[in-house]
Amino acid sequence: METQAQRNPFPYSEDNKRYYTWNYYLKQRFGGKVFKVPLNAGFTCPNRDGTKGAGGCSFCSGQGSGDFAGDPAMEIGRQFDEIRLQLHQKWPQGRYIPYFQAFTNTYAPVEVLRQRYGQVLGRTGVVGLAVATRADALPEDVLDYLEEVAAQTYLIVELGLQTIHEETARRINRGHGWQEFLEGYRRLAERKICTCVHIMDGLPGESREMMLETACAVGLLRPHCVKIHLLHLLKGTRLAAEWAEKPFPLLSREEYVSIVCDQLEMLPPETVIQRLTGDGGAEQLIGPLWSRRKREVLNEIDKELLRRNSWQGRFWKG
Repeated sequence: METQAQRNPFPYSEDNKRYYTWNYYLKQRFGGKVFKVPLNAGFTCPNRDGTKGAGGCSFCSGQGSGDFAGDPAMEIGRQFDEIRLQLHQKWPQGRYIPYFQAFTNTYAPVEVLRQRYGQVLGRTGVVGLAVATRADALPEDVLDYLEEVAAQTYLIVELGLQTIHEETARRINRGHGWQEFLEGYRRLAERKICTCVHIMDGLPGESREMMLETACAVGLLRPHCVKIHLLHLLKGTRLAAEWAEKPFPLLSREEYVSIVCDQLEMLPPETVIQRLTGDGGAEQLIGPLWSRRKREVLNEIDKELLRRNSWQGRFWKG
C-alpha cells in the first residue's frame, strides 16, 4: 500500500497539501482544531492620521483590511463572543485565537492595548493571540508589553510588508519601505516574538520577477508564518479610482497559481503558510472576480504542485 511519504514528499502534511498549512501547524501544536476570531478594536493607523501619511495604503478598504472583523462600536468581549459562536457552527469543537485584525493594532498607548487585549486573553478555549500591525508602529514600551504577552500565551505579530520594492511601496502609499520593515522585524525577533509576514501579489507595476524577489527576501528572514495575498480592487479605495482612470493588468487565476507555487518553492519548509489567497467582500470587489472562488484557487495550487512534483522549500537556499 502506498505510504503518505510516497503520495506526498512534503514532511509537514498529513493529506495532499505540499506546503505547511496553518491548520496542520495548529493541530500539531494544540491537538485539535483552532480558528481565528477576527476583531476590530477601533484603532487607526499612522499612515492615515498624518504621522506617516494620509489616506492609508491605496488598496486598503475603509475598514482597514478588517472587512470581516467585528463592529468597532461593540465592546471587544461581545465581538469575540458573537463571532466565535458564528464560527462554532462550522467547527463546533474548535478553540480560538482572537485576531486583532483591522487597522494597526499596536498603535495606541500600552495601557489601552493592555485593556483591549485583556478582554479576550485568558478566556476559556483561547490558546493564543494574533495582532496585525506595521513594522513602524512598534515603540519600545509596546515591544515590552508584547514580550510579556508572548511569555503567557502563543502570540503572533502579523506584519504587513506587501513588497520589498521601494517604487511599488511609494506607488501604493505604503508609508514605509523595506529597511524600516527589517528594523521592526529585527526588534521582534530579538525578543523571540513570533511573526507572520504578509506579502501581496499583483501590485501595480510589479513583474513576476519582482513578486518572486519579495518572497525570496522574506524567506531569508525565516519568519514563523507567511501570508500570501492577491491584490483585490475594492470599491471606494484609492487604487480602484486609479485603475478606473488608467487600468493596469490584474492577475489571471493561472498567473496567480503559477506565481504562488514558485514562491512556495523558495520559502523555507518550516515556515507556516497561513494564507494563499485573499478575501474581498462580494459587494465591494471589482476584480479579479475569479478570486471569489477561493476553494477552486486552493485546489489549483494543489494540482500545480502535484503536476510539478514539487513542494514548499524545494528550491530553498537558506
